[in-house]
Amino acid sequence: MGIAERRQRQKEEVRASILGAGWQLVQQEGWQALSIRKIADAIEYSIPVIYSHFESKDAILLEFTKEGFNLLGQQVQQAKEKHDLPAQQLEAIAWAYWDFAFTHKEYYQLMFGVGVSACETFQKVPQITKFKDIMLSTIQQLIAHGPYPETDAFLKFHTFWSILHGLISMNMTGNTVTPHTLNKTILEDAVQSFIISLTK
Repeated sequence: MGIAERRQRQKEEVRASILGAGWQLVQQEGWQALSIRKIADAIEYSIPVIYSHFESKDAILLEFTKEGFNLLGQQVQQAKEKHDLPAQQLEAIAWAYWDFAFTHKEYYQLMFGVGVSACETFQKVPQITKFKDIMLSTIQQLIAHGPYPETDAFLKFHTFWSILHGLISMNMTGNTVTPHTLNKTILEDAVQSFIISLTK
């Protein structure tokens, strides 16, 4: 291995250490506790070393946001692929989305700004497009096979996403007196009603 390759590998290792330490801090203390100084202390590097890899804390948050949307995209795609009919696929996507939110709560909070400040460059994250496309294409298929082919799929996509995100956000922020298990029943009812509105 040449000098250039060795330096590149070392750079990648330090970068991975920064992200690893940052993620550990988040899991232990929450997003509000994340700081460049705490990361530097955790990996025993100077603050300038951190800045040589990430220009700001927001740059680190952006990496976690990308990771989160990558993982969400993978999980909803896998859920969709287990079914053939669009209605079943959409229902599976809803449950995969719900499960992701509570299994990977820290990611979800950052990705959508639930209880924390979302990454300012959220809309520039290319990984979000894959996730949106999975959900939107499924709704388009559902509409195409239903009695109302003129329905605005983009509008229905936002309606469906709002249902999922709204119920999850209420659970995460504690702005509901409804037990978590009952909210899953509410989600199931909402998803079924949404599907019926497009197919009956």
